[in-house]
Amino acid sequence: MTTRTKKRAKTRPKTGARTKSRAETTSRAKSDPARVPTEQLAQTHNRYFDIRSSDIQGRGAFANRKIRKGTRIIEYAGERISNDEADARYDESRMKRHHTFLFTLTPRKVVDGAINGNESIYINHSCDPNCETIIEDGRIWVEALRTIQEGEELVYDYQYERTGENDEELERFYKCNCGAPNCRGSIMKPAAPPRPKKTTRRNKAGNKRVKR
Repeated sequence: MTTRTKKRAKTRPKTGARTKSRAETTSRAKSDPARVPTEQLAQTHNRYFDIRSSDIQGRGAFANRKIRKGTRIIEYAGERISNDEADARYDESRMKRHHTFLFTLTPRKVVDGAINGNESIYINHSCDPNCETIIEDGRIWVEALRTIQEGEELVYDYQYERTGENDEELERFYKCNCGAPNCRGSIMKPAAPPRPKKTTRRNKAGNKRVKR
C-alpha cells in the first residue's frame, strides 16, 4: 500500500501548560547516544546527493548525478515515537525558528529523524518540489517527482498540517524561504478554499425561496 504523506506541524501548548525549556530539550538530545551529530550526517556519502550550503535554509541536499523521474532516492529514517512523546521532546513555542525533524507516519506514530536518522533530514522544503514523499509498507521514502539534473537541490513540499485554530500564527512561524515563483510564504499545506455560500432564489411562483 502506498500513500502520500506530509510532515507534522504541532500546535503550541495551551497557556499554563508545563513545557520543557529549550535548554532541557537540548540537554536531553545531546545526551541521547542514538542521536547522530548533524556534522557527521553532513559528511555521509550518498549515492544520489551531497550536502552543502543552501539558499533555502542552512544546508541542503544537491544532486551529484542526473536522477530520473520515479527514482527512490532515500528513506526518511529515524526513531518511531508517539505524538505525546514528540510534543514532550520538542517545545517549539520556545524556539526562535522552527527546527525539528518530525515526520508523520500514521495518525499515532511520528518519525524523529534526529534519532537514528540519516542524511534525508537535509532535504529542504519548496513550494515547487522536484521530489515527493510516499509511505509504503510502513516506511517513508523520498522519490524524484521529475528528472533532476546534477547540481539541483533536492526539495519536496513539507505540507505541514493545519489545525484550524491558530493557522495565521503558525504560517508566520513556519515561514518558507524557497524563493519559488509560486511560493505560498509558508511550509504549511495550502489552506482549503472557502466553501461557496448558499444562495437563495425565488421559484417560478415567486412566493418561496429555495436554498441551493
